[in-house]
Amino acid sequence: MERKNQALMEAYARVLRERRKAANLSQEELAFRTDLSMSYISFLETCRRQPTLTVMDAICRELGVSLTEFIGEVEGDVENNR
Repeated sequence: MERKNQALMEAYARVLRERRKAANLSQEELAFRTDLSMSYISFLETCRRQPTLTVMDAICRELGVSLTEFIGEVEGDVENNR
């Protein structure tokens, strides 16, 4: 099984970046609020890292969106960019 799905990673990065900007948060502020490093947030937004469920949950909480809704947006982005 392929562990790296580029389309999925790119969709996650786009949705994360859009949601973060819509919340008027810098990468630095989101990192602080989620107890992550700013470089890790940057890596997520540039497809250089894949988040764990725990990280995804922490990010979603700070962005004010449920994990389910966030993943739904990622899935929609994947479908729209096929």
